[in-house]
Amino acid sequence: MTKKELRKKYKTLRNSISHEDIDEKSLAIANQLLPLNIWDKSFYHVFLTIAEHKEINTDYILNILAGKDKHAVVSKSNFKTINLENYLLTDGTVIKTNHWGIPEPVDGIPIENSKIDVVFVPLLCFDANGHRVGYGAGYYDNFLSDCNPETIKIGLSLFEAEDTIDDIYEGDIPLDFCITPLKVYQF
Repeated sequence: MTKKELRKKYKTLRNSISHEDIDEKSLAIANQLLPLNIWDKSFYHVFLTIAEHKEINTDYILNILAGKDKHAVVSKSNFKTINLENYLLTDGTVIKTNHWGIPEPVDGIPIENSKIDVVFVPLLCFDANGHRVGYGAGYYDNFLSDCNPETIKIGLSLFEAEDTIDDIYEGDIPLDFCITPLKVYQF
């Protein structure tokens, strides 16, 4: 299937899931992360959940990071450059929802992409080769292409892998892992 077809399919599937089920699946995904060999790093980029889009609840991951005394990094969309500006998440960070419904920091301590060790990547679906389908704007592809090559990219998915995505292009950045409620995929 093409990205466009997959977007339609997985948006429909997401809309059919209750908020309670999303919360249970989000907790299962966070628990799947615990045994991974990723916790010796310092800076972890986490997307903030858009509840209306029935995204994975990343609060569980933020709690893990706080418990392990790690630096959580959150982003603000730059609509002019189609990129993400990253900020350290602290107790004083003010989060507001932008006009697209995305929760993001108002300001804060900027973090360079080169400092980020692990990125938890939002997605609608992914395939068995580590390619993902997002919302289609390119923010995460632009952001990930600007990170260090050794930055670990971890997709978080409510659903299991598709066999392949038909229309992958050169600018797509593949994942290193994808975590579902039932399985850890490593690419």
